[in-house]
Amino acid sequence: MQYRIADLCIEYDAKYPLLQQRSQKYAVQVDKMALPLSVTQADIDEYRSQAPHLDNGSLEYLLMGARFYEKLLYFKGMLLHASAVVVDGEAYLFTAPSGTGKSTHTGLWLEYFKDKAYILNDDKPALRIVQGRCYAYGTPFSGKFDISKNERVPLKGIAVVARAETNSIERLPQREAIFALLNQTVRPRSVELYTKLLETVHVLVTQVPIYQLHCNISMDAVQTSYNEMRKGNAP
Repeated sequence: MQYRIADLCIEYDAKYPLLQQRSQKYAVQVDKMALPLSVTQADIDEYRSQAPHLDNGSLEYLLMGARFYEKLLYFKGMLLHASAVVVDGEAYLFTAPSGTGKSTHTGLWLEYFKDKAYILNDDKPALRIVQGRCYAYGTPFSGKFDISKNERVPLKGIAVVARAETNSIERLPQREAIFALLNQTVRPRSVELYTKLLETVHVLVTQVPIYQLHCNISMDAVQTSYNEMRKGNAP
């Protein structure tokens, strides 16, 4: 089967229902050559030693996500562990370690903005630089609840979320922004791929504002983050 993910034509055979179901909304019929990805049963069996609690379908899903991420790096792209919410046609990303509350925060955006907002991807949106502009994309690799849309949206800003009693947001210096993004993606072992990741991150932090957001679970947290991030001033 062929799929269009982050404006890339990808071809892979999903053997198990989890990957099959999550890939459906990205399926396409195209004539041009697609980029091949593969996960074999041998790959799954080998990876099982690292995650013995997962079934074959979950392992295939994780491995295919890793294969896609490696391919994405060759096209000025990366996956970011983040929840991406869209308001007025622009994507706002919130990244943090699991359990910090990024999905809770974007859920508050949906309550606050109602029909004006939706989730683009709730776990691993793709980021790409296309013709000098930075975009966020939905991907099939979308976390526990499979919340994603097969869309490309201009990237407005990225905020690193930390829990706090009071709400505040500030722009991160570029050096800190680089480490913040690297901490929320997979760092390839290959020198070639790691170099490509650094090149993409460098463009992102020079063109897209990166913030530190301290927030609680309240509508005031939404107002605090949105009021600053909507300005969208380049660093």
